Amino acid sequence: MKIIAHRANIDGPCSDENKLEQIDKCIDLGYDVEIDVRYDPITDRLWLGHDEPQYMVTWYWLANRSEYLWIHCKNIATLHEFSTETKGYNYFWHQSDDYTLTSKNIIWSYPKMAHTSNTVIIMLDPSNSDKEIDCYGICTDYPSKLI
Repeated sequence: MKIIAHRANIDGPCSDENKLEQIDKCIDLGYDVEIDVRYDPITDRLWLGHDEPQYMVTWYWLANRSEYLWIHCKNIATLHEFSTETKGYNYFWHQSDDYTLTSKNIIWSYPKMAHTSNTVIIMLDPSNSDKEIDCYGICTDYPSKLI
C-alpha cells in the first residue's frame, strides 16, 4: 500500500506545504507525495500551491520525481497541459467529486467514501482509523503515524 504525503505534510498541516524541499524530504522518507500544480499558459510556467501559485517549479524538476508524485491539477489549463503535452505523469483533477480517476487509472476518493483495492483514500485523521485497510494507497497529512 502506498503512503502519500498530502501536500508534502508529514506530521500534520504545516507552513511547508507544497515546498520543493519538503517534497524531497517526503520522498527521501519513502513517501509518495500529492502536490498542487498550476500551469500558466501565458508565461509557460508551472507553480506549486494549494489556493494560489506560490512556488515556481520546472518540468525538469517534476520529471525527476514523477514516479513519486500525485499531481493535483488545480485548474483547467494545468489539466489540459498534462493531458495533451505530457506522458508518464500521474495527475488528476477533482473538486468535491466523490471519486475521480487518475491518469494511471487509480481511483482517487473523497474522504469517507467506499473504496476498493484500486482506490487511494483520503484519511484526515489516521489515529482513529484501522491501518489494515485494503486499498491502493492512503493520502494523509500524517503519514508518519501510518508506519
